[in-house]
Amino acid sequence: MQRIYIKGLEIFAFHGVNPEEKADGQKFILDITLHADLSAAMASDDLADTVNYAAVRKAVQRVMTGEKYDLIEHTAARVADAILADFPQVAKAEVLLKKPDAPMNAVFDYVAVEVV
Repeated sequence: MQRIYIKGLEIFAFHGVNPEEKADGQKFILDITLHADLSAAMASDDLADTVNYAAVRKAVQRVMTGEKYDLIEHTAARVADAILADFPQVAKAEVLLKKPDAPMNAVFDYVAVEVV
């Protein structure tokens, strides 16, 4: 089993419990790890034998911008579900969803949820 990493994918979306988060939106950052058997691609050098990470990005974008969710827990789970549904060669998806501008009165890098 090999891994494909998509790190630091920024998507502007409208998730959060506060009305202004759903109205104004904010930046979300995703780190995604895909576990898949990539041995055919390693031998063939053919895109058809691997997980096309550009297509994964489109699926993630679709989920992140298609609906407005309250919780990043739910949002991250929807992203992982979509990856597993759209890319059957992926055996396991790890999604770390970061919310760097979460409405907290504090100095912090980000809040995050990881779903596997």
